[in-house]
Amino acid sequence: MFKICCRFSFPAFVALSLTVLSMILISGALAGTSGNNGKKPDQPVTPVRVSSVEMKLVSDQISLIGTTEATAESTVASEVSGIVENFPAKEGDFVKKGRLIVELSSEETNLRIKGARAQREKIRESLLFAEKELGRFTKLKESNSIASNKYDEVLYNYNSLTQELKRSEAEIESLLYELKRKQVFAPISGFIAKEHTEVGEWINAGGPVVTIVDLERIKINVDVPERYAVLLSSKSDVKVSIKSLPGKQLAGKVQAVLPSGNAGSRTYPVRIFIANPGLKIKSGMEAAVIFSLDGGKNALLVQKDAVVPAGDNRMVFTIKEGKAFPVMVKVLGYYDGNAAVEGDLKPGDKVVIRGNERLRPGQPVMVTE
Repeated sequence: MFKICCRFSFPAFVALSLTVLSMILISGALAGTSGNNGKKPDQPVTPVRVSSVEMKLVSDQISLIGTTEATAESTVASEVSGIVENFPAKEGDFVKKGRLIVELSSEETNLRIKGARAQREKIRESLLFAEKELGRFTKLKESNSIASNKYDEVLYNYNSLTQELKRSEAEIESLLYELKRKQVFAPISGFIAKEHTEVGEWINAGGPVVTIVDLERIKINVDVPERYAVLLSSKSDVKVSIKSLPGKQLAGKVQAVLPSGNAGSRTYPVRIFIANPGLKIKSGMEAAVIFSLDGGKNALLVQKDAVVPAGDNRMVFTIKEGKAFPVMVKVLGYYDGNAAVEGDLKPGDKVVIRGNERLRPGQPVMVTE
């Protein structure tokens, strides 16, 4: 059996007493705070953006891969023959309609024009003399002063020179036309895809000069399976994404669903046209095309950003009395930035599209613009 005896000086006793009192006061304060009359601390208010649930008629969509082509490709030919004297257009250049592409030597044609004009003047002089002769012999015939066959000879000479003058003028016009065609201009706007000649080379009439491709609009060829081809309409709208231009979706139209398909693959060619802003889309690129099939159905639509993952499921947050509440949904498909869903929703309900990543059930929210 042990006996412990403690002795404290008065100053030490006072210090110990003050320490114990402080601890009691702190414990009481903490207990009062944690209790807070049995209420949980308020949750923070989260700013969110919302959109309305809509009921709309939607069509089933399919996405297929196609290939881009130029809407027009022209192999420009020379209408006349000659030696290439000037060739300002080069492969890769963009040329506008009407721009000079190639110029042929015109020296020989100019010389022929000079000769033809000189011949025409000679014929005109002869015709002028023949006209005077005809007038004189006409008067003699009227007075029965000459034989009939002599008058006929003068008339024939006059008519022959008249026709010869017309042939001469036609020849000059033809040479002037040939001279004009010594310059070849771009028939369409586009890129020079290929050169077929060079300076100093002889070109025959009808010979190719350059190949121009028009990329202001793009044609897309898509082979569509027969089960979908019968559900496509000509002139219907499509959405196009070019693989090499990520993040851009372009609007287009179905130009034609061709009636002759591939018997082996059971597919039908579909032609689509889209605009080509900036001429960035080239021939031969890969294009993903989203088609809307004929026949529609009513569906509840929410913006696709409203749908958030919940494990293996999906949900949206609705707003009721200033608080967010989750609603489990089943996504039926996506349509132009919207998701068709099934769930406990109705048209007009507000769903969160921004700020929904960290929301908790019942969390207060503040709707922002």
